[in-house]
Amino acid sequence: MPVITREFYARPALEVARDLLGCRLVREQSGVRLAGLILETEAYQGEEDLGCHASAGRTPRTAVMYGAPGHAYVYFTYGMHWLLNAVTDQEGMPAAVLIRAIYPVEGTAQMAANRPYRAGQAGWTDGPAKLTQALKIDGDFNRADLCDPTNRLWIEDGVRLADGDVTQTARVGLNTVPDPWRSLPWRFVAREGVLDGR
Repeated sequence: MPVITREFYARPALEVARDLLGCRLVREQSGVRLAGLILETEAYQGEEDLGCHASAGRTPRTAVMYGAPGHAYVYFTYGMHWLLNAVTDQEGMPAAVLIRAIYPVEGTAQMAANRPYRAGQAGWTDGPAKLTQALKIDGDFNRADLCDPTNRLWIEDGVRLADGDVTQTARVGLNTVPDPWRSLPWRFVAREGVLDGR
């Protein structure tokens, strides 16, 4: 599959979040290709979005979100987990898409070595921290160019999902964020089973 171009990411996070469903997240680890189809995403758009890290303005942590689209924003949370985002929109507009879940399709033996707990079972890579463990993604990938496979992390074109195969809900974990931001339907989830065997 071709690697997704920068033009794909140079759109509002809401559009990119929807279109990333079914795309193939790829990580090269020691010559082994690990890949999974993206099942779930969340959009974060601009400083006015109180659920977005950029709501605090430009900081050393959020600076990558203000940069060119198509780069990885990888951050550490809860003192234990790395989470992967794809930077979107135009340079200067802080926006990103959190990749929340994948369906493993390549390199599953290596993923099982990276994340042996529940390897191959339901729930194995159905969370943003779970998938970064399975793909062994950490802070070294922050700012990586997702349009350049030599960075060992990229996203390829994949399966296009019909609207009937996608559910929109409120984003997860924004309990202290006020409305309307807490309740916006900016989380996109592929229908269960729609990507199995693809």
